Parts: sequence; C-alpha cells; structure tokens
Amino acid sequence: MITNSVIQIEGISKSFLLHHEGKEKYIALRDVVSRKAKNFLSFINRRTAERQSIEEFWALKNVSFNVERGARVGIIGRNGAGKSTLLKILSRITEPSGGRVILKGRVASLLEVGTGFHPELTGRENVFLNGAILGMSRREIRAKFDEIVAFAEVEKFLDTPVKRYSSGMYVRLAFAVAAHLEPEILIVDEVLAVGDAQFQKKCLGKMEDVSKSDGRTVLFVSHNMSAIQNLCTSAVYMNRGRVEQIGNVHSVIDKYLNQGILESGTRWVGNHKENEFVKLRSVEVFKTRGSDLTEFYIDEAISIKIRAQVYGTIKGLAYELFVNSNNGSVAFSSFTNTMTCEAGEYEVNCVIPGHTFNNGRYVFTIGVSKDYHHFLVKLDEILGVEFHNSPSGLGWQGEWPGILRPKLDWAVKLKNNA
Repeated sequence: MITNSVIQIEGISKSFLLHHEGKEKYIALRDVVSRKAKNFLSFINRRTAERQSIEEFWALKNVSFNVERGARVGIIGRNGAGKSTLLKILSRITEPSGGRVILKGRVASLLEVGTGFHPELTGRENVFLNGAILGMSRREIRAKFDEIVAFAEVEKFLDTPVKRYSSGMYVRLAFAVAAHLEPEILIVDEVLAVGDAQFQKKCLGKMEDVSKSDGRTVLFVSHNMSAIQNLCTSAVYMNRGRVEQIGNVHSVIDKYLNQGILESGTRWVGNHKENEFVKLRSVEVFKTRGSDLTEFYIDEAISIKIRAQVYGTIKGLAYELFVNSNNGSVAFSSFTNTMTCEAGEYEVNCVIPGHTFNNGRYVFTIGVSKDYHHFLVKLDEILGVEFHNSPSGLGWQGEWPGILRPKLDWAVKLKNNA
C-alpha cells in the first residue's frame, strides 16, 4: 500500500527495570554478637534480599500512529506520560521492548540540554561534527554555516568550548544546527523552554517555515499549549504510556486539560524526580475563607501553598507560578523575588485576589528556578480549578469575553450639567 507517512509507529512498547531498596530494620550490637557466624551470614543475605526488589515499569504500552510528510505534530501529556521515551526511540537513542518504527529520512533531534555536542569541542567544531553525524559533506555544512551562526547569535563564542556556554547559548546553537542542516524529520523536546521568550518565538517560526516551505516533518513536545496551538497541524495526547487521543489540535488539548483537572483536583502530594538542589513535596490550592473546595467562585480569593525541601544553601532561588486557561493560552505568571535559601523545609504561599479569574477552568504550573533562567524543578499543569459565577447573584453574571475578568476601579464624575 502506498503511503505518504514518513514516520510509522507500530505497537511500540518500552519497559525499564526499577530497583527498589527498602528501609533496613535497626539491629542492636548485642543481637549481632549473640548470633553464631553461620546464622549471622544467612541473616545478612536474607536482609539484603528483602531490601532489594525489582519492578518492571512500562513507560510505553502499545503505541501506534503515523505521521505524514510535512506535518507538524504536537505531543502533549503530563510528566511521566512517556513522551520523552517515545522521542528517544524515534531518535534511535534507545531501543523499544516491542513493536517497530519505520523512519523515512534523516532525523535531527533536540531532546536535552547537553546532548548532541561534545563539551570539549568549540561551537564551530560541533557544528561540523553534527553535520557529519547527519551524513552531510563538509561542503554542505559550510554552505549552511553562516546561516546557523546568525540564527544562534553566538558569533563571539564560536571558538569557545561549548562546556563554557550558558544553557541558553547551548540551546540556541543546538537548535540552529538541528533546524538548518536539512533533516527530513525534526524532533524537538521541551528543551526550548530554556531559551528566552524571543528566541522561543524565533524557533517556532523556523519550525513552521521548514515544514511549509521544505516539506519537512516536525515532532514537538511542549507543555506550552499556546505554542502547540500556534505551530502544530495535529496533536497526540499521551497518558501513562498510551495514546489517549490523536487528531485536531484544539480537541486534543481540550481533552488533555479537562482530564488533567479531573485527575489533579486541588491538592498534589508526592515527590518529583529527585535532584541535588530542591524537592517539591506538595502543592495545594484552597480558599482564603471557608473550607468548601468543591466550588470556586470568581469573587473569592484563593491561596496556593507550596511545600519544598531545599538541600544546601542556594543563591538566587525563586518560586514561580504560571496560570493557563482551558484552551492553553497563558493567563498570567507571577514569581517571588530571588533570595538566598539555606537548607531546610519551606512553606511558600501565594494569594490571588477575588475577581481575577473568568468563568471556566484554569491549570497551574509551579516552578523553582535559579535567577529566573534555570529551572531546578518545574511541575507542569500540576493542579486545576474551575471557577463559577458567584452564588450571591450580585452583578458580573453570565459569560464575559476574555481570559481574565478583573474587577477594576472605575470613577465617573459629572463635570457639567446639560
């Protein structure tokens, strides 16, 4: 059968073995001494076996879909949904446990800051290295070199080893290389979030341009629903390793946001992927007055409480809040001043006054950054709340246009009688 698909994903599954180590029971010295050597050895072996257990975790389960030539496909889903694992399989970084992938054309991937470049080589050398990996000749790379450098805006640092680049510089050059060296398939993960807003807009424009003008295929993973809507021609919603829905961008995003709200409610407790700097223990949304969390009204103030564990002393730490509307548009963002935090447990509260939200659903993203630029932790769309008209029935009723619905101070004065 003739098909225009450049990516065919057929029943892909991927499993990992997770090693767990349980808590060891306290053993007094007198208990150990009293045991015979033979019994002591068997005891140690038994306790070691009990402490260690192996769990099979399926990151992907029977994932199947095709991508047509020239399509721009957004892949969305909560953290742990399997998006990055799927992209690593498509990029040939890891092999699937089952199923197969058929790719027609060269693939350029931008998955994580730090991948694809050799840290000891300069920016110039890494451009030629990446081109060679994609199978391009030195002449072909030279023809694109000036365009790559101009796009990345790193002319002054071309002959500096990339290990000395900031994360933003690194991503700018990595994206420029991936987008300009003419791959038939361009795969981009959330890594663009590292760059500034102006560069992100520039990248989105470039991805749209190469798709429309050159017929190249783009796979784009992002938690920014506005970016997905503006760039992509279709979307895939992944949930717990499976494809939940695929098709029209707006309908897929709507299902994702609605389901995310139903799952998350108003309180999240758990441990994100551990790092050496900070861990978020819980995030909670509640009313500043009253305890009823089943109905939220537009005239009520709400509070967002974050509990965090900080390891060691960190300078320039900031807590950040991002609020998106149900259609994925950014409603607003807010953040603390940067501060120096010593090791310990912290409780952070953010109050959003009443008459801020419009009718409808909103999702909250919580982040902890260093100097506002580098995220140490980011929990995308971790909580969601739906707001309704006030039961008091005093004004402001019905549907109003706009993402927000603030109650502003108006002053009307009669200056002259008729």
